[in-house]
Amino acid sequence: MTTKTLGVEKSPVGAVSGGAAWRLAGQGAAALAGGMGIGRFAYTPILPMMHAQAGLSPRLGAALATANYTGYLAGALAAIAVPRLLHSRWALRLSLLILTATLALMPLDRSGPLWLSLRLIAGIASALVFVIAVSAVLPRLHSHHVGWTFGGVGAGIALSGAVLAGGNWRTAWWITAVLTIACTVPAWHLTGSPTPRTAAGKTRSRHFNALLASYTLEGIGYIIAGTFLVAAINETATGAVGNGAWIIVGLAALPSTAIWAWLSRSWSRSTLLLVALVLQAVGIALPTFIHGIAAALISAALFGATFLGVANLAIALGAELDVPHAVAVLTTGYSLGQIIGPLAVGPLLHNGYHQALLVSAGVVALAATAALLVRHQPKELT
Repeated sequence: MTTKTLGVEKSPVGAVSGGAAWRLAGQGAAALAGGMGIGRFAYTPILPMMHAQAGLSPRLGAALATANYTGYLAGALAAIAVPRLLHSRWALRLSLLILTATLALMPLDRSGPLWLSLRLIAGIASALVFVIAVSAVLPRLHSHHVGWTFGGVGAGIALSGAVLAGGNWRTAWWITAVLTIACTVPAWHLTGSPTPRTAAGKTRSRHFNALLASYTLEGIGYIIAGTFLVAAINETATGAVGNGAWIIVGLAALPSTAIWAWLSRSWSRSTLLLVALVLQAVGIALPTFIHGIAAALISAALFGATFLGVANLAIALGAELDVPHAVAVLTTGYSLGQIIGPLAVGPLLHNGYHQALLVSAGVVALAATAALLVRHQPKELT
C-alpha cells in the first residue's frame, strides 16, 4: 500500500531528464504557442480591429467566440470518444495545419457564415492540439518542465499581441497564420505514448468532481475576460493601452506556469489553485472599478499570471487522481464553460464590455469556492 498527498509534486514514473526533457518541453511549448496562444487567442487583439475596420457587430463578435468554443468542446469530446487521438502524431500535425488554414482564410470575405464556420473548425483543431500536446508531456516530464511547456501559450499570446498591434484586420489574420505554421515546425515530431490509467476510487472521484466543477466555472469566467479584456480597456483608454495590456497578459503568462510549478514543491496544488482563482477574480474586476493605464496593466498582469497557472494546476491534479482520460474530461468541462460564457454576457454587450467583466469576475470567484471543496477533502489518499 502506498500513501501520497493530493496536490504535492511527485516525479512521473519514467520521466525524461536533461536535454531530452527540454527538447520535449520545447516541442510541447511550440504546439501550445501555435494551437492556443496564437491560433486561438489572437482573436482577442484582432476583435477591436474587426469592429473598427470590418463592420463586425458586438453580437457577431460574441457569436464568433462561441463558435470557436463550440468547436473546442467538439475537439475535447473527440479525444474522449477516440482515445488513440491523444497519442497520434499525425492528428497533432493535421490539427496544426488545419488551424493554420482557417486563420489564413478569415480575411478572404466579410461573410458571417464563413467566419463562424472557420472559427468552429479552428476550435476543434485547437482542442486536439492542446490535449495531444499535454498528454505527450505530462506523463514524461517533471513539473517545472511541464510549466515551461504551458508557458508556450503565453509566448504565443505575447508574440501575437506585439506583432498585431495597430495593424489592419486582414493582415493580422495572415500574420497569425504565418506564426502558427512557424510554431508547427518544431512541434512536428511531438508525440506521446499511451499511459495506462487505473479506475479512480470513490474518494478520488469526489476530489475529481469538485475539481471538474471548479474548472468548468473557470472556463465560463476566464473566457469572458480572455475575449473582451482588450475591448473593455479600450472603452476607457486608447487602443495602444488595450494592445499593450494584451502583450502584458502574454508576458505574465510565459513564466507563470513554471512559477506555479515551483511553488507546488512547498504548497499543495489544491491550495495554489484556490489562490490563483482569487487573484484572477480580483484582476478581472479591477478595470471595472478603476480606470487608467495602471489599473489596466495590473489587471492584465494578474490575468496573465493566473489563467495558465489554473489550467496547469487543475490538469496536473486531474492526472494525479488517475481518472481515465482526465485531461480530455477536464478540457471538455472547460470548453463547455467557454461556450456558456460569451452567450451569458451577450445581452450585456450593447452597454459596453465592463458589465461582462464583472460577470466574469463573479464566476471565477464561484470557481474559487468550488476549489475550496477540493482543498478541504482529506489530503491523504491510498
